[in-house]
Amino acid sequence: MTTVVFSDKQAIDKSRIKLPWRFSLHEIIFESDTPAGKAFDSFLLIAILLSVLTVGLDSVSDFRSGYASLLTVLEWFFTILFTLEFCARIITIGKPLRYILSFFGLVDIFSILPTYLSLLLPGSQFLIVIRTLRLLRIFRVFKSTRFLGEAEILLAAMRASKYKMTVFLGAVGTLVIIMGTMMYNIEGETNGFTSIPRSIYWAIVTLTTVGYGDLAPRTIAGKALTSVIMIMGYGIIAVPTGIVTSELASMKQAGGFTAQSCPRCSRQGHDPDAAHCKYCGGKL
Repeated sequence: MTTVVFSDKQAIDKSRIKLPWRFSLHEIIFESDTPAGKAFDSFLLIAILLSVLTVGLDSVSDFRSGYASLLTVLEWFFTILFTLEFCARIITIGKPLRYILSFFGLVDIFSILPTYLSLLLPGSQFLIVIRTLRLLRIFRVFKSTRFLGEAEILLAAMRASKYKMTVFLGAVGTLVIIMGTMMYNIEGETNGFTSIPRSIYWAIVTLTTVGYGDLAPRTIAGKALTSVIMIMGYGIIAVPTGIVTSELASMKQAGGFTAQSCPRCSRQGHDPDAAHCKYCGGKL
């Protein structure tokens, strides 16, 4: 008698046969390339907008006094709806803990938690406005393959340029310390530069071309140094843009990403020809 040992990936495929409804539900909830998936996302976005509108109207005293009961019913309706949706997401993926600890997982939790906490802590229901973050799912509705693919490329480019950006920010930090210290020695406390940290703050505001105007040099030497910092600021602003743009060009040449969601970890951003998830190894 031959014993068949299933690997982790094979076990997932076997569970697909036993529980086809889970994967049908997964297609609806996490995918947006199908009519059912788009309809689900559209309904979810409308519900999020209406729930945020409900919270906003509840903050208006005149409206709250006249429709308090209606607002309470609507709030609990949306909370129960989003709770069921969150539970459905957990059921349909192979690694629920990974989704719970992801960005959207935490947003889902914090969007329903305030209503339950309001039973113990009155007033905490206004924290429900965090549901507006769930509107980021709108990119799944409007041709998500394109938008999420571009988002993945942007994130990959930012990750690839993090070391260059760290060096750049370190150089800028050193520069503002030097310029701030120089201005402190030039202007002194009599002209408002009462300390080196305050002078560094002025250097940051000037270098970034913000210019609040709460601190300004009065001496000729101070104004000359200010002019140099202003001109340097215009050149420095363009540096991070160039770094990220260069990485974006490299990512574009390497190819795009798809919006297909992994049934195990729910992560997206896979290569068009990928057969397995590049994050957890699950079969796509």
